[in-house]
Amino acid sequence: MADPFEVRMRFTSQLQHLNASVNSSQKAAHYALKYRDMDEDLHSCILEQLERNSMNNRANIMYFIEHLCDMAQRENHIEFVRMMQRDILRVVDAVAPSDGSGAANVKVVRRVLAGLQQKSILLPDTVLEIEAGLAERDTGARAGNALSPVSPNPKATLQHSESTSSLKVNGVGFTRLDKRQVEQRIEEDRERHKRLRESIWAVGIEGEGEFERLWEDGGDCGEDERVMGVEDGEERAVAGEV
Repeated sequence: MADPFEVRMRFTSQLQHLNASVNSSQKAAHYALKYRDMDEDLHSCILEQLERNSMNNRANIMYFIEHLCDMAQRENHIEFVRMMQRDILRVVDAVAPSDGSGAANVKVVRRVLAGLQQKSILLPDTVLEIEAGLAERDTGARAGNALSPVSPNPKATLQHSESTSSLKVNGVGFTRLDKRQVEQRIEEDRERHKRLRESIWAVGIEGEGEFERLWEDGGDCGEDERVMGVEDGEERAVAGEV
């Protein structure tokens, strides 16, 4: 019989060290299912870490949730799925708070919600309801990104901490990550874009329009990465014709 405290501590550590790799999420999901008899306690760990960690880590946990629900559904342990269905609004509010501090995570939330709906874990009506709230947060995100640090809005006030600076505009908060967190997020997003491209080639997409749609769904990326992806696709198309 495993010690509940030790299981909780190890699972918490796995959540705190999640990254953009699929293996990272799958390992944590396997661990949770291994100790499925403690599902309520492990679910509470997920909620706690979502509300305590950095926005980057919250994004990684959001992706992990999709892996966990998918694996739990396939292994017919639906308790994890039911608890996530029950607390999905709390999860979304933690990953992309309404105060704008998690604006960069709005696309992450949308992507995972779409995946959960596709896997019949969330109902379409539930996703639509959440999307309605995310629309305002997405608008706030664009407003925050449009602000220039060299010519600040006269109505804005800045508040600094050790790792971030918080900007409030008309009562809406935006969190600016420090350089290390920004670099980490860029690297993790790059890894996810790489996996997305690999999955696109794997399913054999036909037509440039479909490629463009899936690329846009992959989230923001630099123009250089986009050009490289298009060129790579063209090269593969030519190779397939030879």
